[in-house]
Amino acid sequence: MILLLSTSDTDLLSARASGADYRLGNPARLGVADLPALLDGVDVVIVRLLGGRRAWEEGLDALLAGPRPVVVLGGEQAPDAELMECSTVPVGVVAEAHSYLAHGGADNLRELFHFLSDTLLLTGEGFAKPAQLAAWGPLERTARRTEGPKVGILYYRAHHIAGNTAFVEALASAVEDAGGQAVPVYCASLRTAPQDLLDVLGTVDTLVVTVLAAGGTRPADASAGGDEDAWDVGALAALDIPILQGLCLTSSRETWAESDDGLSPLDTATQVAVPEFDGRIITVPFSFKEQDKDGLSVYVADAERAARVAGIAVKHATLRHVPPAERKVALMLSAYPTKHARIGNAVGLDTPASAIKLLTAMKDAGYTVGDLPGVATEDGDALIHALIEAGGQDPNWLTEKQLSGNPVRISAAEYRTWYDTLPADLRESMEEHWGPAPGSLFVDHSNDPEGEIVLAALQADNVVLIVQPPRGFGENPVAIYHDPDLPPSHHYLAAYRWVAGSFGAHAMIHLGKHGNLEWLPGKNLGMSASCGTDAALGDMPLIYPFLVNDPGEGTQAKRRAHATLVDHLVPPMARAESYGDLARLEQLLDEHSNIAAMDPAKLPAIRAQIWTLIQAAKLDHDLGMEDRPHDAEFDDFLLHVDGWLCEIKDVQIRDGLHTLGDAPTGPARVNLVNSMLRARQMWGGKASALPGLREALGLAEDGSEARVKVDEIDALALSLIEAMETRDWSVDAADQVTRDVLGAENEAVTEVLTFAAVEVVPRLARTTDEITHVLHALEGGYVPAGPSGSPLRGLVNVLPTGRNFYSVDPKAIPSRLAWETGSAMAESLVARYKTDTGEYPRSVGLSVWGTSAMRTAGDDIAEVLALMGVRPVWDEASRRVSGLEVIPLAELGRPRIDVTVRISGFFRDAFPHVVYLLDDAVRLVAALDESEEDNYVRAHVLADNDKDERRATTRIFGSKPGAYGAGLLPLIDSHNWRDDSDLAEVYAVWGGFAYGRDLDGAAAREDMESAYKRIAVAAKNVDSREHDIADSDDYYQYHGGMVATVRALTGRAPAAYIGDSTRPESVRTRSLEEETNRVFRSRVVNPRWIEAMRRHGYKGAFELAATVDYLFGYDATTGVVADWMYDKLAQTYALDPENRKFLTESNPWALHGIAERLLEAAERKMWAEPDPATLQQLQELYLQVEGDIEAGSE
Repeated sequence: MILLLSTSDTDLLSARASGADYRLGNPARLGVADLPALLDGVDVVIVRLLGGRRAWEEGLDALLAGPRPVVVLGGEQAPDAELMECSTVPVGVVAEAHSYLAHGGADNLRELFHFLSDTLLLTGEGFAKPAQLAAWGPLERTARRTEGPKVGILYYRAHHIAGNTAFVEALASAVEDAGGQAVPVYCASLRTAPQDLLDVLGTVDTLVVTVLAAGGTRPADASAGGDEDAWDVGALAALDIPILQGLCLTSSRETWAESDDGLSPLDTATQVAVPEFDGRIITVPFSFKEQDKDGLSVYVADAERAARVAGIAVKHATLRHVPPAERKVALMLSAYPTKHARIGNAVGLDTPASAIKLLTAMKDAGYTVGDLPGVATEDGDALIHALIEAGGQDPNWLTEKQLSGNPVRISAAEYRTWYDTLPADLRESMEEHWGPAPGSLFVDHSNDPEGEIVLAALQADNVVLIVQPPRGFGENPVAIYHDPDLPPSHHYLAAYRWVAGSFGAHAMIHLGKHGNLEWLPGKNLGMSASCGTDAALGDMPLIYPFLVNDPGEGTQAKRRAHATLVDHLVPPMARAESYGDLARLEQLLDEHSNIAAMDPAKLPAIRAQIWTLIQAAKLDHDLGMEDRPHDAEFDDFLLHVDGWLCEIKDVQIRDGLHTLGDAPTGPARVNLVNSMLRARQMWGGKASALPGLREALGLAEDGSEARVKVDEIDALALSLIEAMETRDWSVDAADQVTRDVLGAENEAVTEVLTFAAVEVVPRLARTTDEITHVLHALEGGYVPAGPSGSPLRGLVNVLPTGRNFYSVDPKAIPSRLAWETGSAMAESLVARYKTDTGEYPRSVGLSVWGTSAMRTAGDDIAEVLALMGVRPVWDEASRRVSGLEVIPLAELGRPRIDVTVRISGFFRDAFPHVVYLLDDAVRLVAALDESEEDNYVRAHVLADNDKDERRATTRIFGSKPGAYGAGLLPLIDSHNWRDDSDLAEVYAVWGGFAYGRDLDGAAAREDMESAYKRIAVAAKNVDSREHDIADSDDYYQYHGGMVATVRALTGRAPAAYIGDSTRPESVRTRSLEEETNRVFRSRVVNPRWIEAMRRHGYKGAFELAATVDYLFGYDATTGVVADWMYDKLAQTYALDPENRKFLTESNPWALHGIAERLLEAAERKMWAEPDPATLQQLQELYLQVEGDIEAGSE
């Protein structure tokens, strides 16, 4: 008898099928104590391990110490020399045994038995040589359909030869039930797919793949800034069909069903994150590993989930068979908060203009697009106004007339028929919160006594423009305090059901970052039928234009809503420059410099003018000055002013919004290229492969240079780029342009300009792919994959846009470069706090998001580790993190800082193993034999002596399993809060769940609050110049929420810091007040930005209103907005005649919202002492706009 112990269940199944006298076991499920029983009566042992000797070291050692011959082999196709050397039989025997197993199958396993019997036991049975099996082939089955779109199903040869194919048959049958033809094919690997296999795959309309990624083995090499040739899916991409990942989990169905996570960290990496590099569409689990009667693992399909995978595949395949004139498409615009002022929420994108561009392109491509207001005239305002006039979903403005008049509706009876097919647990949850179907939300009874659910939509022949239904917290405000996992409403599901059923859409487009579909409650990954996202979307193909620099939230849509992303360019960027009082101050500084040199007698007068202007413009707040400096100190003060002014005017701000498919040209291209070339370029996997252009011109980009020099060099850089623009970016012109502009040769400058001409500008020219690839996805074509990240951070290879972006290898977080950046950020934070207080911070609270972790490859993670004095250990071969090591105190040079982390819901989903890594780091440091003054983590754990070790070391907190967000956006938008206690209550209800080993989202509010009470510094990092803290609600929800919670718990506000790693080589730490002032001066009230927003009509007005809301939220949570800021917002946004006219015409709801928010700030005493005249003007404006809007809707 031979004992075969293999971590490959396929080996075990093949051995059983061989009929030979094997005893079988899987080391992954065995311990040393199991071996005696297994070894009884055994003559020879074969051990085959995936993961090397360490994967089962104790068990292997026990076998090798015994009397029986042991053959030790690796689990890969290639021989593992290190494991083979462990064998106790001749090397030739080991090599031949490997060959039998590498070829696999029942016949080879039978001959392996005979081979070992003859060579080791001398039985003389005779044996055949290892037989080469076909690299690929079809699953022999009787097809039930010979018509309909063809769906290929690709599975491993190993499953085929082991007879483990029932799960493939189940999926094939589901495809046939869904109306398609199934073409199941096995293969050894996609990385070396033979041409004849590709020829067969070329006959199908879509492909469901269950094998590993095809493009390579080291995804870390192919991420943003990496080697573009490191991942090659050329042959697969050439099929030009949608490629779907069918998830065959390594867990049982029961484990998956009971799990909030859905997928294990291993399955997340191998079946989701890495296949995304191939451009695959992520579906749902349809097959699970179960134990059969012999204790062997077999794949067993779930019929309902197989039907979902099949349905998605057939729907994608069908797109290739429906002519454009007959193809129906729903174009969905998100809207949150649910306000008329905020329709078309899409970061960095002019949503109305993009919708018109897309609809026009569809019409040109033969789609039957009816008459929609504004499309023919390219008037985005007209399109959105018509959508609002049809009703919308803003309860403040929706009239009974609009509700009863909108023809886009679904009857209660039709909805109930579908609703009754949903799982009982989902229906029970919905009815608990929303009542029996159809509920009461947007239900009209004027035509049907049972009711009709009315949708915010405009239908025009085969196209419908629809506003995404509200998430529900505004309509159910009590849930904000109690139910972060509020299920979708009947109205929500009805909207998606109408699109799929009554309208009959073949595909749906969600326009821009981001909607709320992918954030509905349910499993983190690997959706079930009870998950809100799955119930709403069903089988519908979803195409999702998405901002290229936001890998996290885009990835969420890919993984929870089977979205095909088509990434789009960042908005136009430009230098803030000076304006108004800042320009006058700059002029006075220059005059002071001249007078000091030429006429010192006039210095007192010019200094008086400077100080008067500083006070009048409230700049003394920014500069941290309460009193005028003495004359002896004035020159030093002016150096401070000069540096501050330089920093403000040198900020990169958005100079407008992007329109889908519009490649930047002229001044917009000049400014964007100038912004991109500021950064050191990460190219071909090499950090700082090229210097920034200004750096090449001699500028130190660390904030140390004088304003005049920065201005001079920036002007030179702009002149160089303008000169290249006039020469149409000819590569040959770079050297001559350098000499013409600089008057001399500069090799570094020429190299940067050449790089821009060869790589940057041609990629920007392909921005037109954004529209082209959306249309190609609608045709059932393949959208090429590409990396994601910020092109302004030196990551040019995230361009061209128009690709289905992927993110990072989750096991390679943090990267080595991220460790350098994160370590520097940790030291910068500690140094800033020590400067401010004279002490080290004993505990830091840090908000960590999945998007940032993906965009930077883990800067924030590295900072957490560095604060605690722990560093990652990397595996050199894979570049993945393999462990941790403690930094000795002597090397660290300071105490180990305790860190409490508030992770986002997406971080929890995407990086479960990083959560464990951080948790391991805390427990590692807590267990060190060090003094409490050297180790604050240990000190705090010892102080929590009333808790067990697990609770005392809990430092990672996040959203309730299956839920997302921090809760403060819906709370503040509801106006249903009074003070810090309410803010802290919601923050704790939404975020008081512990993560780490053996925790996995356990309710832990008490432990969270205990950790928060210790927080001395609440920090949030900014890593991209395309964003700032006043252009997203997430900053105030997470960072502001942390500050408010600490203040509510302790009665004191922690120090609030913003870390800036937009230039990784020169990180900065600013106070929240400094950062708010910087953003406010450089963008919020900058005429350049305001004018840029005016160019975008309705959506530009949306951006102004959103900025006011976000500043209000930060002030509510941190008190960071000063009275003069509110006054400036009132004068600049609401009361300025030109801006008021713009808002009134393009988005009067935004003007009303701005006035309402400012008045609320005054009412809550956040705007402590508003000028009475200003307040009266705002009140009059508020009432006038309200009256005008109501009159217009009658």
